[in-house]
Amino acid sequence: MRLMNVIWSAIRSARPLPFSACQQAIHLAWRLNPSRHVSKVERHQTWIKSLCRSLSATIMSDAQKTTMYRDLFPEIEPYDEGLLKVSDMHEIYYEQSGNKNGVPVIYVHGGPGGGTGPRDRRYFDPAAYRIILLDQRGAGRSKPPAELRENTTWHLVSDLEALRLHLNIDKWVVFGGSWGSTLALIYAEQHPDRVKALILRGIFTLRRRELLWYYQDGANHIFPDAWEKFVEPIPVVERHDLMGAYHRRLTGDDPSIQLQCAQRWSMWEMSTSRLLVDHELLKRAETDEWALQFAKIEAHYFVNGGFMRCDEHIYEDIDNIRHIPATIVQGRYDVVCPAESAWKLHKHWPEAELFIIDDAGHSAKEPGITTQLMNAADKYKTL
Repeated sequence: MRLMNVIWSAIRSARPLPFSACQQAIHLAWRLNPSRHVSKVERHQTWIKSLCRSLSATIMSDAQKTTMYRDLFPEIEPYDEGLLKVSDMHEIYYEQSGNKNGVPVIYVHGGPGGGTGPRDRRYFDPAAYRIILLDQRGAGRSKPPAELRENTTWHLVSDLEALRLHLNIDKWVVFGGSWGSTLALIYAEQHPDRVKALILRGIFTLRRRELLWYYQDGANHIFPDAWEKFVEPIPVVERHDLMGAYHRRLTGDDPSIQLQCAQRWSMWEMSTSRLLVDHELLKRAETDEWALQFAKIEAHYFVNGGFMRCDEHIYEDIDNIRHIPATIVQGRYDVVCPAESAWKLHKHWPEAELFIIDDAGHSAKEPGITTQLMNAADKYKTL
């Protein structure tokens, strides 16, 4: 015991130390004295301290390569905003901020139904980028809210093109995460000549297996506590098809049931989006209008398979975008959109660079994901 105290005293005096350096120092110091005599270790305390500092510098230097996180750019206000009429029924909200003469970038939000917010402007250097945010049909500040008619993937692709033409933009960088990555990929595959680069996060290709993992059997094994609340509004006899059961209630005639199911649906996603649960994020699911927009539009898209041609739609058309510079950022522990989809996309499209963030879940707010998204935006700001 006294021997270990001597070793530990030497280690403590060499602080700061990561735990791995302490382990290595103890192991090497113990080997230094096979007879386990304290005197020999005591004579080498200076050497042990030097060893600790060396190990600490090496290990912390390696760690800094992956943990030097970036802060978002400062808050910024839009210099232009408006509603673009895209059909007799729908008007979509858009805004512009940053440099009026900069590289255009369009932020494609998730959900579908999630909408945009002020934070979404801040991944991009405002001196270099013309930053464009768009609320998709029925989402955010677009009108009418939570409207499902005339609301499909192909309507949203058409809306992106309508906005590009309205803003007199030739080509733009397309930035999207989660459902935003789905829509960004489909838009780029349909209009590859209008895309300068793609920045994608939390890859979601809307295959049936991805939906079943998250809404039927998969993610529930990791978050059983949140899952219990998610399934509670649905009778046991209907739980073999939870997406269908929720969709029927979200589009039913009873406003109170609609709202209850919208909040439970939204709470499930907010509970599972980050590596560590963000209780501030959970409060968003309690906002009536946002929860209804988010849940109703998501369920509408998911029970219809995203209105895709087939399950492998995105992969089958990947040759259309093979030439476009692209960065994929994926959280290792993403439960909402597991890394398998990002890996498969990269295997089909090796020209796109892939960053798997080892200490992150799904959210763009995870520090490692934020950092890589900003790095990618910096990379493409001179295109």
